[in-house]
Amino acid sequence: MRTPTPWVLPHQPSTRADLIASGATPRMLRTRLASGDLVQVRRGVYVRASDWPTDPADRHLVVAHAEQAAHPAAVISHQSAALAWGLLAPGFRSWPDEDVSVTLPTTMRGSRGLGVVRHVGPLPASQLYRDEHGYVRTTPARTAVDLASGLSLPDSLVLLDSAARRIVESVVGAEVRRRDYANPTLQRAARELLEESAATVRAIRLLPAIALADPSRESAAESLTAGHVHLAGLPLPEFNAEIRTPHGSLFPDFLWAEHRLIGEVDGKIKYADPDAYQREKVRQQVLLDMGYRIVRWLAREIMLQPRIVMDRIGRALGV
Repeated sequence: MRTPTPWVLPHQPSTRADLIASGATPRMLRTRLASGDLVQVRRGVYVRASDWPTDPADRHLVVAHAEQAAHPAAVISHQSAALAWGLLAPGFRSWPDEDVSVTLPTTMRGSRGLGVVRHVGPLPASQLYRDEHGYVRTTPARTAVDLASGLSLPDSLVLLDSAARRIVESVVGAEVRRRDYANPTLQRAARELLEESAATVRAIRLLPAIALADPSRESAAESLTAGHVHLAGLPLPEFNAEIRTPHGSLFPDFLWAEHRLIGEVDGKIKYADPDAYQREKVRQQVLLDMGYRIVRWLAREIMLQPRIVMDRIGRALGV
């Protein structure tokens, strides 16, 4: 009797051709699919059922990897790359809920399928990153530029700032400090990479936004606010600048030092800790005792009613 060929179920998305080359047969594939041990991620691409995630973000990336298995020249890009890099999303977007996106070389033809967008564009090696599993995706700078093109300046800053933070982190390494994000040399290096990506995809209209990109901003609401402050013609503040107090250093979201004015954007994340609200009250009182004034707004306000927020900041600045 013929000894069965051993076959290991794939931990990563694999094509039918690759599985058969590794020892599987069409009948074995059908049997494993029927038993639920194997999942078809897309037509002709499979993965072991236990490696098919339940988390929407992880599942999105597995589908992106399946696209690369089917199209080896494809590079994970746009919202899929943004998800992989952890870039912040403008507005109410959620990367896991959006279509999987890859970019193909310019010699190929783009297309749109069910839940998948295949872009076509230049893919210089300097704008590509290969992860530990061998999957290639666009760099943070290229990813942000691809997504920001066509957006308003405030929305584009959400992506550009977030990418700039990832660039600084990649240069500095594991122990990133607040002052690293504010380092002018690192900030300039981040903007240069963003400019290079903009030139590659001919997104010249993004250059004014790139000139304003700042890795010091820590949230989407901060980036949105900075964009609207610029458009409103108000003086730009410092972002997360250090203020030394008798109770230690504090880092307000916005600081107009000349006006002794602090701006704080509030969101649910800030108060996820049950004790955070009390600590914030203590922090605010320390700043008030030092002679600072404080103007506050909600993350939702800057998203939906930016003019109201700009009027509030303008009154506080006396302009």
